[in-house]
Amino acid sequence: MEDIRLGFIGIVVSSREKISEVNRILSLFGDMIRGRIGVPDHESGTAVIGLIVEGSNDRVGALTGKLGNLDGITVKSAMTNAKTKEK
Repeated sequence: MEDIRLGFIGIVVSSREKISEVNRILSLFGDMIRGRIGVPDHESGTAVIGLIVEGSNDRVGALTGKLGNLDGITVKSAMTNAKTKEK
């Protein structure tokens, strides 16, 4: 059984050319995304995306790993210690 936890993922997009790839990856993990906010900075061409997620450590790690492998993308995550449920 996997512990399901609530957490936060912060994504900094410094290469706007990668945003379609970021969105494609996020859609693959859409079932665990509970909330999303995006804040673009049109002057610098960068953006910040904040996600609230609910998933196992393995799935969150898979998501952050795929995003972190993209050039121009920086990803950080934090998960709660309390499990919300088990799968």
